[in-house]
Amino acid sequence: MDLRKLKTLIDLVSDSNVSELEITEAEGKVRIVKSIGVTAPVVVQPALPVVAPPNVAAPTAPAVEVPPVAETAIGHAVKSPMVGTFYRSSSPGSAPFIQIGSVVKEGDTLCIIEAMKILNEIESDKAGTVTQILCENGQAVEYGQPLFIVE
Repeated sequence: MDLRKLKTLIDLVSDSNVSELEITEAEGKVRIVKSIGVTAPVVVQPALPVVAPPNVAAPTAPAVEVPPVAETAIGHAVKSPMVGTFYRSSSPGSAPFIQIGSVVKEGDTLCIIEAMKILNEIESDKAGTVTQILCENGQAVEYGQPLFIVE
């Protein structure tokens, strides 16, 4: 399939209500999927204190659980660049890319995040020793969520 024909098909899908198109020809098969859009991360701000009138009891605020993330840890937090599923190894039977205590260089693969059926290798953005692994294998992760602590 030539490039002009492929571009025309992409334009048709993007301008229409069709969300997915698959075409099989002698040269091969093409599947075009329209993405719904990327959702922005949700920012939650703490509620303002409630001041009750003198004869009315003030409602109690629910307890807020603070996850143990990089703010309390010493070192550099390697964060998730996307929403997806966290995997420590390339396949279920293989050894994890890193362990606690592993020495990594900048650019070394730390894990894989699966997003929309695509496996994305997450690389270290800092050299050092891995002191914490903050996610479990198969866990869903959010954009910006700390995955590892590297010192």
